[in-house]
Amino acid sequence: MKNWKRLLALSLSGAMLAGALTACGGGSSTTPAPAASAAPSESAAAADNAGDPVNLVFSIAAVPTDAHGAAQKVFKETLETISGGNMTVECYDSGTLYGQDTEHDALKNGDVDMIYSSASWLTDGSPWVSMFTAGYVFQSYDHMTKVLNGDIGKEVFQKIADEQGILPLGAYYLGTRQISLSEDRQIKTPDDLKGVNLRMPNSDAWVFLGKAMGANPTAIAFNDLYLALQTGTVDGQDNPLPTVKSAKFYEVQKSISLTNHLVDSVWPTINVDTWNKLTDTQKGWVMEAVEAGRKACDEQNLKTESEVQDFLKEQDLKIYAADVAAFADHVLNAYLNDPVSDAWDKDLLTQIQEMA
Repeated sequence: MKNWKRLLALSLSGAMLAGALTACGGGSSTTPAPAASAAPSESAAAADNAGDPVNLVFSIAAVPTDAHGAAQKVFKETLETISGGNMTVECYDSGTLYGQDTEHDALKNGDVDMIYSSASWLTDGSPWVSMFTAGYVFQSYDHMTKVLNGDIGKEVFQKIADEQGILPLGAYYLGTRQISLSEDRQIKTPDDLKGVNLRMPNSDAWVFLGKAMGANPTAIAFNDLYLALQTGTVDGQDNPLPTVKSAKFYEVQKSISLTNHLVDSVWPTINVDTWNKLTDTQKGWVMEAVEAGRKACDEQNLKTESEVQDFLKEQDLKIYAADVAAFADHVLNAYLNDPVSDAWDKDLLTQIQEMA
């Protein structure tokens, strides 16, 4: 299936991100493209000794204007440049090749070479991964990226590969989730969420997080969330603040409490058979391109988060600071006292917490 609907190749001249967005059907972006790590002549010479040419099919559900959607194109252009054309990437976005509910099976079956995955999509095959879906495992962006893009992340990702046949290659920052309500009300501790109908994504892991935070979680599809907030079906929702802006939830909400309850990430993931067929040189190029995509994604999302509070205040939303320590203790205790955590590596969890 991965040979249908081939995209037109793009010249590597010009800014790599802007060019890549054009090639893969994306819109404009202000994310700067990374510089190539080697001159074209050097890359071409290295490519001559790298092994047979490889084309990777990379399918994502994200739209190209999302930071991690744009990072897909940074990955493509970086890899094609540093490999001197030995490696090419065929990009599909917006679920045009595989949707979020089918892309993992496609990856495992080898129908596609790469997708974006995350902990919440990998718990069925690796129940212990649910530890990374829990609230307050990570205290900040720096904490998350130090863990998942360091030695612990390599061990975690290799174990997933051994169990499921797909290998995450890194962690891209998506944002930190906060609570916003349709009334002007500060949420300082879990007690303040008692009786609050809080929309959560429709999965057991998300609903458990809502309960652990002290709320009455209500599973509602994202596409239906604006209307649910507008009509009072739910009292509030949780998302990174840039989503509150992009989805225009600020039109039907009045307050935000900075709970920092989930530092969210997405993982570029490759089929293990595809990975094992690459030479060591090609694997090195892939990892260099993954890092270029990560930097572009993380820098854009951090920049957006730093600016969005001013915008939301201009829309007359009140922004409050929650007692994050009180929430963290309450939420992690809820997980640790529930069978959901039986599969967790508690020693690893302690090691991660000590890195905060």
